Amino acid sequence: MVRRWATGAVLVAVGLALAACGGVGPATGAPDAKAATGPAPDELMREGPLGDRVLGNAKAPVTVIEYASLTCPHCANFQRNVFPRVKKEFIDTGKVRFIVREFPIGHTSGTAAIVNRCAPANKYFELFNAFLLRQPEWVSLEIRADAIYSVAKSSGMSRETFDKCLTNQSIIDALTEVKQRGRQFGVKGTPTFFINGQLAAQGEVTFEQIKAMIEPQSPPKPASGA
Repeated sequence: MVRRWATGAVLVAVGLALAACGGVGPATGAPDAKAATGPAPDELMREGPLGDRVLGNAKAPVTVIEYASLTCPHCANFQRNVFPRVKKEFIDTGKVRFIVREFPIGHTSGTAAIVNRCAPANKYFELFNAFLLRQPEWVSLEIRADAIYSVAKSSGMSRETFDKCLTNQSIIDALTEVKQRGRQFGVKGTPTFFINGQLAAQGEVTFEQIKAMIEPQSPPKPASGA
């Protein structure tokens, strides 16, 4: 039997707003040692079956990995209020390489993640941003394909491509593997952040908090005239 996250039938998603984040609330600092145990950083850095979606300089001294669910309000808050500053101050300046990995929680999030992976690679972050910032338009307990498509078409996706995406078993299986690997690394909810291979925070973070996690990993600027 073919396993599907989305079909023509109505599927019920898991939980309400906080459940869409796996119950992870605001971050309270670095995870404890027990939570941080898991596979070696090299294993974490290995790309999954679909490859990674990456922003920034490949040679940046700091790599940040965010595991995100597109229905998670904490992820939307990070995308709206924190990520633009992270991009401006760290990604665009070559200090951080930023990777997004999917950790869909519930069928609605899984459906959007499939669609996002069907988009051209150069449209991935545009559509990722649109799904998060337009959550009120499409997130619900029931999968609303038309509402999800209304966001997807902003990337230029045709309805024919969208409909085919929903039953693309290779993408479904690959995203399942990405999520399973995330669990092995200690991901319990979203957003979860890893910095240079180490579990750094789970839940909502402020810009000041993530800045404090990044800066110790980044070499200081050389003194003027050195």
